[in-house]
Amino acid sequence: MQIFFKCNGEWVHQNEHVSEESLDESSGLKVREVFINVTRQQVEDFHGPEDYWCQCVAWSHLGTSKSRKASVRIAYLRKNFEQDPQGREVPIEGMIVLHCRPPEGVPAAEVEWLKNEEPIDSEQDENIDTRADHNLIIRQARLSDSGNYTCMAANIVAKRRSLSATVVVYVNGGWSSWTEWSACNVRCGRGWQKRSRTCTNPAPLNGGAFCEGMSVQKITCTSLCPVDGSWELWSEWSVCSPECEHLRIRECTAPPPRNGGKFCEGLSQESENCTDGLCILGWSRRGIENASDIALYSGLGAAVVAVAVLVVGVTLYRRSQSDYGVDVIDSSALTGGFQTFNFKTVRQGNSLLLNSAMQPDLTVSRTYSGPICLQDPLDKELMTESSLFNPLSDIKVKVQSSFMVSLGVSERADYHGKNHPGTFPHGNNRSFTTMHPRNKAPYIQNLSSLPTRTELRTTGVFGHLGGRLVMPNTGVSLLIPHGAIPEENSWEIYMSINQGEPSLQSDGSEVLLSPEVTCGPPDMVVTTPFALTIPHCADVSSEHWNIHLKKRTQQGKWEEVMSVEDESTSCYCLLDPFACHVLLDSFGTYALTGEPITDCAVKQLKVAVFGCMSCNSLDYNLRVYCVDNTPCAFQEVVSDERHHGGQLLEEPKLLHFKGNTFSLQISVLDIPPFLWRIKPFTACQEVPFSRVWSSNRQPLHCAFSLERYTPTTTQLSCKICIRQLKGHEQILQVQTSILESERETITFFAQEDSTFPAQTGPKAFKIPYSIRQRICATFDTPNAKGKDWQMLAQKNSINRNLSYFATQSSPSAVILNLWEARHQHDGDLDSLACALEEIGRTHTKLSNISESQLDEADFNYSRQNGL
Repeated sequence: MQIFFKCNGEWVHQNEHVSEESLDESSGLKVREVFINVTRQQVEDFHGPEDYWCQCVAWSHLGTSKSRKASVRIAYLRKNFEQDPQGREVPIEGMIVLHCRPPEGVPAAEVEWLKNEEPIDSEQDENIDTRADHNLIIRQARLSDSGNYTCMAANIVAKRRSLSATVVVYVNGGWSSWTEWSACNVRCGRGWQKRSRTCTNPAPLNGGAFCEGMSVQKITCTSLCPVDGSWELWSEWSVCSPECEHLRIRECTAPPPRNGGKFCEGLSQESENCTDGLCILGWSRRGIENASDIALYSGLGAAVVAVAVLVVGVTLYRRSQSDYGVDVIDSSALTGGFQTFNFKTVRQGNSLLLNSAMQPDLTVSRTYSGPICLQDPLDKELMTESSLFNPLSDIKVKVQSSFMVSLGVSERADYHGKNHPGTFPHGNNRSFTTMHPRNKAPYIQNLSSLPTRTELRTTGVFGHLGGRLVMPNTGVSLLIPHGAIPEENSWEIYMSINQGEPSLQSDGSEVLLSPEVTCGPPDMVVTTPFALTIPHCADVSSEHWNIHLKKRTQQGKWEEVMSVEDESTSCYCLLDPFACHVLLDSFGTYALTGEPITDCAVKQLKVAVFGCMSCNSLDYNLRVYCVDNTPCAFQEVVSDERHHGGQLLEEPKLLHFKGNTFSLQISVLDIPPFLWRIKPFTACQEVPFSRVWSSNRQPLHCAFSLERYTPTTTQLSCKICIRQLKGHEQILQVQTSILESERETITFFAQEDSTFPAQTGPKAFKIPYSIRQRICATFDTPNAKGKDWQMLAQKNSINRNLSYFATQSSPSAVILNLWEARHQHDGDLDSLACALEEIGRTHTKLSNISESQLDEADFNYSRQNGL
C-alpha cells in the first residue's frame, strides 16, 4: 500500500511526504500514516477559484481510495465589534436585552459575557439566557443585575473585548398607607387635622421616580368648647306658707353647662321666715286668705291695663309701617324653609314705587312659586332690568301672625302684569343693562335700542385643500378634509350656534344635551365626509343614556338622523366624554338629545359665581349660575357678565346632576358675622328638578344680596354650596376684594383656538399630506394579516361601526379625518405614532415614516396654530 497527497489538483512531491508505520495491537494489522506540511506562504500564493485544498490517495493491488478534500484557510479575528452592547435603565422585574455582534473572523469567534469582569454562567442562573444569537437576555431584572457588562469574543487567533455597557435597575417610589388623622390642633373652636404618608413602599432607588401626589393632607375640624353653667336671677319670693316661710328658686340656665362644662355651684333654692319670727299659726291662715283675694283683684287690674297698652301700640305700629305697601308675612319664614312668594300689584299712589301715578290693573296678580332664582335673567314679565342683578336688595319685610308671605319692592320698578316703560316685554332677548359701577343713580336704557344676539357665527373660504373652521371658546368646530371640495372650486362655509330660544322642543323625557349648530351652505355637495364636533353635557361614562343625533328639516321640524349606539352607513358618530364628533355628507342644523334610561343618568352642570358692586354702596351681590357643561353655554354667561362689569370670583366647577327628580339647593355659608350680613330670604334658595333637568339651555341664575356694616370692609370671604338633594355637591370658595384695583383676575377661557377661527390648506391638519398619502396607500388595500384600515381604526379606538368606513372610497382617509377632529387641541401626534408602532411598520410604504418626521410635523402644526 502506498499513500500520496494531491493539493489543488497537483501531486505533492514524494520528498515532502513523511511516512510512519505501526502495528495495531487489537487486530494485528499494519497501519501506515503519511503527513505533509502546508505553509502560510503556500496558501497566500495560491489564487484559485476556491480555497486551498488537499486530499490523500491510497492505492494497492486491490484498487484506489480517495479521501475527502480538506480546506486550508488563514485564521484571523478583526478588532472592531459589529455591534457593541448599549447601556440600559430598566425598572425592577423588567426585561433586559443586551445585543452583541462579535467581529468578523475565521474561525467564527466564540462569545462570552462578563459582568464586572467576572464570567457569567447562564446554566447556573435560570433568569439569564446567553444562547440567543450572542445576546444576553435577563428575563426579570433584579437589583443585583445592575453592573457593567462586557462581551468577549475569541478564536484561535486572538481575544477581543467590547465596550462596557452599564445596566441600572431602578425602583419607582410608592406611597405607604396614610397615617391616622391627628387630633385637632386646638382644644376648642376651628382648627385643622392632618395625616401623612411616605414614599417608602418602596422607596425610589437608582434614580427611580419619586411618588406623585401630596405627602400631607389637611382638613378643617371643629372642637366644641366647654361652656360652664351660670345661675339665672333669683325668682320672686313665694307667698308666705302656713309654716310662715316663703321660697325663691333659680336655675342653672344662663347659660346651661354644655360640652362638659361645669355645673353651677351653690344652692338652687332658698327659704326664710316671712314674719320676722312673729308667726302665729291661726292668724297666718286668715292673712293668707285675705292676701289671696287681694292678689286676684290686683292681677285682673294689671291685665286690663296691659291689653289697653297693646291695642294702642299695634295701632301706632301699623300706621308707621303702612307706607311700604306690604301685605303680611309668615313669621315662620324667618326660621328657614322655602316659602311661596306672591308678587302682587302695588297699591295705588304709593310714593316709594316707580310709576306710582299709573293706574294699576287690579285684575292682574302674578304668583311665583319657589325661590328667587331666575332661569332667564330677565324672568320674562316679572323682573325689570334694574332688579336683574339685585332681585332681593330692597325687600321690606313685615312680620305678623299670618301664614302668607308677600314681598314689596321699593325705589325700583313695580311688578305689573302689563308692560310699562322700563320693563322687559315677554319674549325679549337676553341683552340687558345695569347701573354703571361709578354712577350712583340708576340708569335705565330704552329697550328698543338693546342689541339682539341670537346666534354666534363664523365663516371661512375653503377650496380643494380643505381646512378647519372653529367657533372660538365654544368647543364647536368643522373639519373639511382634503379633496372634499372639487378642484378649482371654492365655497364660503359658515357655522353658527343658536343662542336664542331653542327650536328643538323636547318631547316627554327627552333632554337637549348640546347647542343647536348650523353649518352651510345647505346646497353644497362634498365628495368626502366632513367632521363636525359638537360639545355635550351628558356624563357618558356609564350606560344610562340613549343619545340621538337630530337634524332640522327645511320645514323647521326635527327628525332623528341616528342613535349614537346604532350602526349606520349614512353617517358616523364618535362620542367622547365632553364632545361628539360626527362624520356627515350634508350641511344643515344639528343637535344632540338624550333620553335617560335610568335614574342614574347624569347631566354635567358648570357652576360659577360672579360679583360686582357700586363703589359708593354698602351692598354687594353674588350671582350664581348653573348652566349645561358646554363651552358655548358658559361663554354666553361670561359675555353678559363682562358687558355688565361682572367679576368671576372662583374657577367654575362641575356638578353631576342626577335624573332622580330631586331639586337643587344653593346656599351661602360662612359669612363673617361682624363684617357682613345677608339680607332676609336669600341665604338658601331651592330650584325645582324640572327647571334644572329640562332647561332650554338658558342660564339658571340665583342672586344673593349681602351688605357690609362699614365702608372700611374691603374683603369678602364665604362659601357657596350647590347641591342636589341625595346627589352631588360642590363648594365654591369666594375670596375677593371689594376694591377693583386689588381684585385678582380669573381667566374666563383659554385662547388656544380663538386666534385662528378659520384655517385652510396644509397648516390646518396635524398629519402632513405626504405622510397621510403613504398611510392611506398602505392600509386601504386589504391585507391577509389584517394589517389594513380595520386595524388602523381599532388601534385608534374608532372601530365601533366598520360598515360605515367600508362604504368609503378611502376608508383610511376618513379614519384619519375623524382622528384629526378628535385630537385638534392635543399637542402631539403620539397616539397616531403609537398606533402605527403597534401595527408594525412592516410595509415598505411606511418604512420611511420615522419618529423624527412625526415629531417635526407635530412641531410645525403647533407653531402654526399658536399652541
